[in-house]
Amino acid sequence: MHHYQPFSYFLLLLLLFFSNVCRANSTVIVDQSGKGNFTNIQSAIDHIPINNAAWIHIQISPGKYREKITIPHNKPYIFLEGAGSKSTSVEWSDHDSTVTSATFSCIPDNILVKGITFKNTYDVPIGIAQNQVTQALAARIYGDKSAFYDCAFTGLQDTLWDVQGRHYFKDCYIQGAIDFIFGSGQSIYEQCEIHLSMGAYAEQYRTGYITAQARNFSTDPSAFVFKTCNITGTNGKAYLGRAYGGYSRVIFADSTLSNMIVPEGWDAWSYVHKEENIEYFEAGCSGAGADTSKRVPWEKKFNNPADLNRFVNISFIDQEGWISKLPN
Repeated sequence: MHHYQPFSYFLLLLLLFFSNVCRANSTVIVDQSGKGNFTNIQSAIDHIPINNAAWIHIQISPGKYREKITIPHNKPYIFLEGAGSKSTSVEWSDHDSTVTSATFSCIPDNILVKGITFKNTYDVPIGIAQNQVTQALAARIYGDKSAFYDCAFTGLQDTLWDVQGRHYFKDCYIQGAIDFIFGSGQSIYEQCEIHLSMGAYAEQYRTGYITAQARNFSTDPSAFVFKTCNITGTNGKAYLGRAYGGYSRVIFADSTLSNMIVPEGWDAWSYVHKEENIEYFEAGCSGAGADTSKRVPWEKKFNNPADLNRFVNISFIDQEGWISKLPN
């Protein structure tokens, strides 16, 4: 039999107590009916201590959550999990600016999101409520090492601001019409559906832009990589991308492109006569929109499979193995 000194025994009980508390609090439930710990998502995020160093799981029940959500910079290691992108949605209507209009703002490093739809409804009413389309973000993603599985992002202009850092989007759905994936992220989009939808504005805006990648220097490692994706559309036509930065870089690899892609494929935007710095690639794509015979003459080609593999391999965003360490 072991004999504990009073202080040692008290310390042991204290450690056991806090261990149980931490395990109990590692998952919090958000349920609009009041059956969980919180009835809205932002309250659950606000409850998490700042500078937390261990993953905290916020489990969100099915439902339509009408709120604007922000994960602040000092709250990393949050795992938001909905009941599936068709069952759990977060919706808001705002258009003030790219900084303030986002339905979901994700600022810190080390964030995981699964099974949630984020929607900005401002530009996509039933009928035309405004005379002009404007910036109305569904999400803005700032932090490094952030991953999204089975998520949906829907809007019209500037749907997803892939601001900066390394990001992984897997089995996601992204809908919009004008620059609807933009920013300076170093990101892989794998097995995602990228969907052009002009909505009620089809007659006003006949041609859209899927990407507006903002790489500004030759040494910048950022790029948008679309790997085994499905590029679809319901109305209108679109460019694969236009240069939001002088060294803009986008790759479509082994993806299916529908006939909504315009023959030219790409637009230099403000960088006409500087196209030699822009890096736009297509490799192994198929579908009615994959014919490159009429593409802009400055579209780049990979010299060999190793050059392509540099981008499509997961090591492009995951040199230290952070994806394999994400919680289940």
